[in-house]
Amino acid sequence: MAAGFAAILLFGNASISTAQQADEAAELNKKVIELYNAGRYAEAIPIAQQVLAIREKALGANHPDVAISLNSLALLYHSQGRYADAEPLYQRALTIREEALGRDNPDVATSLNNLAELYRNQGRYADAEPLYRRSLGIKEKTLGRDHPDVANSLNNLALLYYNQGRYADALPIIRRTLS
Repeated sequence: MAAGFAAILLFGNASISTAQQADEAAELNKKVIELYNAGRYAEAIPIAQQVLAIREKALGANHPDVAISLNSLALLYHSQGRYADAEPLYQRALTIREEALGRDNPDVATSLNNLAELYRNQGRYADAEPLYRRSLGIKEKTLGRDHPDVANSLNNLALLYYNQGRYADALPIIRRTLS
């Protein structure tokens, strides 16, 4: 009987510890967002790394909240032009979200869009276009054609075409975005 009670206590303590870790990660993440919004990316990075480490330890490497942390850290690197550091994080976040949430989840669309933005910023237009198109398709399917996130995806695709000088392809998308 005592061994069973001890096991319950240990399990209970692990749950409290996980909850405490989640709370700590949430508080630290607020600081990351604050620093990001202030353009203080270098200060935010070590805190974002800490949030990622906490979530990986508490939730496991393939939890959707870990994908959120990966995306946040990648966004900070991306904002600094550290594309080589951002890319594997965006890719890992995408993989986690696809496996945990399904291939047609709006969060997957967000990951696709973020990776496409990275590629567009690098001039890797051929890599970006299919990601933008897939993201747009997911958003249209799950959110409806008139949702603001769909308009944002359309705008991103039009910007890609504009960057490539593909004005004839960009124009109908811009018109659709405005309507």
